[in-house]
Amino acid sequence: MTISPVQSPPAASGMAKDPICGMVIEKSTALTAERNGRTYYFCSPTCLRTFESPETEIKAMRRRVTIALTGVVAIAILRAGAFIALAAGATIVTWAPIPALPWFTWGRWLFILVTPVQFIGGWSFYKGSWTAIRTRNINMDFLIALGTTTAYVYSVFVVFFPRVLPVSIEERDVYFEVSAVIIAFVLLGKYMEEVIKTRSSAAVRKLMDLRPATAHVVRDGAEVEIPAESIMVDEVLVVRPGEKIATDATVVEGRSAVDESMLTGESMPVEKAEGGSVIGGTLNQTGMLRVRATRIGSDTALAQIVRLVEEAQSSTAQVQRLADQVVQYFVPAVVGIAVLAFGGWWIAGEFPKGLLAFVAVLIIACPCALGIATPAALMVGVGKAADAGILIRGAEILERAQKITTVVFDKTGTLTRGEPAVTDVVPLAGVSEQDLLRFAAAVEAGSEHPLARAIVQAATHRGLDVPAVSGFEAIAGHGIRGSGDGHAILMGNRRLLTREGIDPAAAEKTMAGLEVQGKTAMLLAVDGVLAGIIAVADTIKPEAREAIDALRQDRIGIVMLSGDNPRTAQAIAAELGIERVIAEVLPADKAEVIRGMQRTGEVVAMVGDGVNDAPALATADIGIAIGSGSDVAKETGGIILIKDDVRDVVTSIRLSRATMLKIKQNLFWALAYNSAAIPVAAIGLLNPIIAAAAMALSSLSVIVNSALLKRKKVA
Repeated sequence: MTISPVQSPPAASGMAKDPICGMVIEKSTALTAERNGRTYYFCSPTCLRTFESPETEIKAMRRRVTIALTGVVAIAILRAGAFIALAAGATIVTWAPIPALPWFTWGRWLFILVTPVQFIGGWSFYKGSWTAIRTRNINMDFLIALGTTTAYVYSVFVVFFPRVLPVSIEERDVYFEVSAVIIAFVLLGKYMEEVIKTRSSAAVRKLMDLRPATAHVVRDGAEVEIPAESIMVDEVLVVRPGEKIATDATVVEGRSAVDESMLTGESMPVEKAEGGSVIGGTLNQTGMLRVRATRIGSDTALAQIVRLVEEAQSSTAQVQRLADQVVQYFVPAVVGIAVLAFGGWWIAGEFPKGLLAFVAVLIIACPCALGIATPAALMVGVGKAADAGILIRGAEILERAQKITTVVFDKTGTLTRGEPAVTDVVPLAGVSEQDLLRFAAAVEAGSEHPLARAIVQAATHRGLDVPAVSGFEAIAGHGIRGSGDGHAILMGNRRLLTREGIDPAAAEKTMAGLEVQGKTAMLLAVDGVLAGIIAVADTIKPEAREAIDALRQDRIGIVMLSGDNPRTAQAIAAELGIERVIAEVLPADKAEVIRGMQRTGEVVAMVGDGVNDAPALATADIGIAIGSGSDVAKETGGIILIKDDVRDVVTSIRLSRATMLKIKQNLFWALAYNSAAIPVAAIGLLNPIIAAAAMALSSLSVIVNSALLKRKKVA
């Protein structure tokens, strides 16, 4: 990675969005960082460092939060002691924990405790203010820094230079506590948001972990082990059963079943033979393959998924908070009113009243409640979601959730169980259902194929006595044969039975009906006679239909998106009552399908569980990942369903909307409360101490309103 200031080259002209804070900035004045051939622009060194090393920046913010909260707790203890001393007959001004040190008066103790909070805990607000001034984009940091600094500096003069102030002793008081509480509350909210954001940074690393570290390559007639990144195009790789395929390639020798579910979404392993293509990162299951590399490095399908996730995450970086948008207008207005109030009283010959009015306006307007409006509701909403087994990553997810018009479901592992199971056992020629399944399980017991495991598992669950088989033979691309219980058993497709002289016509109608339903139907023959049909399919989760019905009740559109074949996808969709189905979709195409919906004005939530869903999850307005799915899907998703219950899709959307409503209510009351008091403060009718109390009440109203969210029923 290279990092440098941009020196205004022609290519760097125009505007860009900081991927960390979301601020829109001029490319010509921004700091830059390059990653995987992509240039990112930053408004400040802090945002750049967060991009470079998010863990280090989070630790630094944690230290600042600790300092601020420690200061506030110490002040609370000191205040409690002061009230106790006052009740005992002392005065707050002279009370101190150590009476032998008279210099340590009430105001000086507060000065000692608040100064680290002001300049260490609040340092990020000063940096943010400078950036806001430099970029002419005034934000909440500016108002927080201005209000707290005014209260702090005024208090310093009251404590140490009282004669400088043209204010009577009766009108003097210190506002150190106001400064400390504001910084602590807002800094804690920012820290919470940063922790939530950095969780998504591991998604790309999870994707890259899918590629094996080494590969076996044939060079100069000998097989050698090399780092995967050293593979060259047209080199021949040897891939044994159980190994991952290191890069995109074409099979030149061998036959095997390859598990591509992590990339294509296809629940059934795909048979690969000479001439077939394989994808880097997929798992070779049954046979040894020799493959010729066709694409390497950044050209592979896996690398393209990584790029898509990076681009989508960058394009959907944290949106600017509603509070910040309001503050852009609120801050200049507040500062202007404070200055006008001060100037008006000064001209009227009332400098002390003007100074107190100036301080009171800034204190009453300082957005403590505005700063905690989002995190307070977020804490309650996220806590309630966690109790329901739902993880919501941040406030930006809540902002988008209220506008969702369409939910797109991945099929395999999301609406279905993601693994094959026996669905139908159809006996023919007088054979019982139990015997048909026994014979099938007997010959399939020697196979490692997932379909075979499903049949053996079905027989085991029914408690059937499966006979031992001799003479087992796997017939590639056709089926298997063997002998058990004194019978010759043959199981496979139509071609196998026809080749062995057995006419499958009697089963054709039933076979076709099963296949129309998206099931894999296999024929079984015993002693040369067609005995029956066994069908295997990926089964629907029992709660899926309930989730679909609830979304439809909420007037949300539903789409099923799958890498599976159209026949299977349509069969599953019909059973669930889903009308919009898009099948045979590759990972890159899934993200493009989502973009297409967004271009038509739809606000899209994508629900998925696999690596193949990661680009779509990142591209969607909200990505909802199934908890039992891949780590990549969970890292990329904005909402995680921990319980693997798709009904929680409905719960998460409803809870997100309820939480966002609370945030908007909090912002309204925070602004209305403070804004109504600003004119009162400006005309000198609001003492700064009363202003501080009003600000505290504003914060309390926000917290109480947020707490009411716990009673909201969303399931």
